[in-house]
This record gives sequence, C-alpha cells and structure tokens, in this order.
Amino acid sequence: MGAVDKKSLSKPTWLKIRPQFDEVYREVKDLVSEMGLHTVCQEAACPNVGECYSARTATFIILGDTCTRSCRFCDVKKGSPAGFDFDEPTRVAEACEKLNMRFAVITSVTRDDLPDGGAAIFAETTRSIKSMIPSCGVELLIPDLTGNIDALEIILDSGPDVLAHNIETVPRIYSRVRPGADYDRTLNILKSTADLRNDIIVKSGIMVGLGETRDEVLEVIENAAHHSCQIMTIGQYLRPSKWHLPVEKYYTPEEFKILKEEGETLGMKYIEAGPLVRSSYMAHRQLALYRNKIG
Repeated sequence: MGAVDKKSLSKPTWLKIRPQFDEVYREVKDLVSEMGLHTVCQEAACPNVGECYSARTATFIILGDTCTRSCRFCDVKKGSPAGFDFDEPTRVAEACEKLNMRFAVITSVTRDDLPDGGAAIFAETTRSIKSMIPSCGVELLIPDLTGNIDALEIILDSGPDVLAHNIETVPRIYSRVRPGADYDRTLNILKSTADLRNDIIVKSGIMVGLGETRDEVLEVIENAAHHSCQIMTIGQYLRPSKWHLPVEKYYTPEEFKILKEEGETLGMKYIEAGPLVRSSYMAHRQLALYRNKIG
C-alpha cells in the first residue's frame, strides 16, 4: 500500500480526548492477552479503547488478526491468514463471563479464504456465549461473506440479538475506500437478514470525512432503511497512519446532529451520530435507545 501524499488536516478540539488507562483498563487488557484473544479496540486502534475497557466492555475479533482484504481506512493487519482456532468461541465466552458482560459484541477480520467466510465460527461463538451466560445479549458485526446467503443463514440461526454489517462509505468512492467490497452486495446482506429472521435487529454504520457529500450520506441512510436496516451509526473517519487515506473533512458535532435528524426523517428508525461514534461503541446503549424510541 503506497503512501498518500496529501497532508492530513489538523485534528479539531472535539476529537482530542484524554485516554482513560485505569486499573480496570489494565485488568481487561491483561485478560484479553492471557486468553489469546483479539479486540477491535486494540487491533483497529479505536480511540475509545480506554473508555470501553474501563467500563468492562470490549468488541472481540474472532477468526484471527489477519484480514484478507486491504481497505484503505482500516488499521487491522492484512495478509494471508493461517487457518483458524476451533477453541476461540469457548475462550471468547469465558472472557465474557469473567468480565460479567451483559452485552457482547463480536466481529471478525474478513476471511475470503474460507468457503463460508467464517460463518460457522461466528455461530459457535454466539451459541457458546448464550450457553455460558444466558442473560447476555449478543451483537455480531459481520463481513459481507462474499454475498453467500447460505453462510449468512448459518450465522442467523445461532440467534444473535443484533446483526450488524457496515456500509462504511458512499457508492462513489467505494472502490477507493473498500477494494474488494461491493455496495449492492452490502445492502443485500442487510435485506436478507431481515427477510430470513425478522426477530433479529439489523444494524449498519458509515464513516464520514473521506470526501463524500452530505447528500450522498443521506442517500446511503435512505438506501439502508429501504433494505430493512433499523439502527445506523455515523462517525468521523480518523486516519490511522500516513499509509491510509487522508481525512478530507472533520465534521462538527452540530453537523452530526443534523445528519441524525435528517437521516431519521428518511426512514431510519434510530441513528447514533457523533465524532467518536463507532458501530460497536456502547452498542448496548444504542440498542436500548432504539428500543425506547420504537416503544
């Protein structure tokens, strides 16, 4: 991946947060390490890692730490994965139990090398958590499975409470931001989820600041709503390194508020929008606010 020459914009004050690295943060970090697990909090250099770990929450990455795709916004390691760990679902469930989790978020690297894209491991992880902690809610943030609906059905049959699949950006710049992904395929994953299991909440997310226009963002929200998405997150893209795409624009908190208000008028049931919002950030709170809104 070649360096992008364009100079990064200066980060605004509302994105300069004070990290929280207290005793609970270290406890969670050590537990994840001791159990040989990965979290998006660390692998993707999430700015909320201190806050989430300190609140005893984490988003676990399954299927290893190496992604088969080369998205230009993501800091997760890219390459050729070496198999996968059959014991990983059990260890994730054990970690959730030790953290006294009431809501677990599970995601993965993209595994185009596997026939089912890792669907069986997603399903087993859900079943392990539900078996070990029956009261724990489960949200799965899945890759596009190369459009394999049979694989999607395997995941849905394991009974997650929320199925999330992120759109990430607008169609015009999809090939630049997400090489290997397809906008229509992503929308089809959302719609197929609702068609197959109407008891599972469908969720997606988009980043802003990559050169999209406001109207393009609103069009994505409207498209997602028409494809049965119920919850949408909108957050600011932050450049992980000089090797990644530059930030074209920093949206203000007021602009995020407007996107939320306008997006919800287009049919999206609930939108969580803000500079530091991420799909998995305080996902249990997003779900609670959605349920409160729809009654």
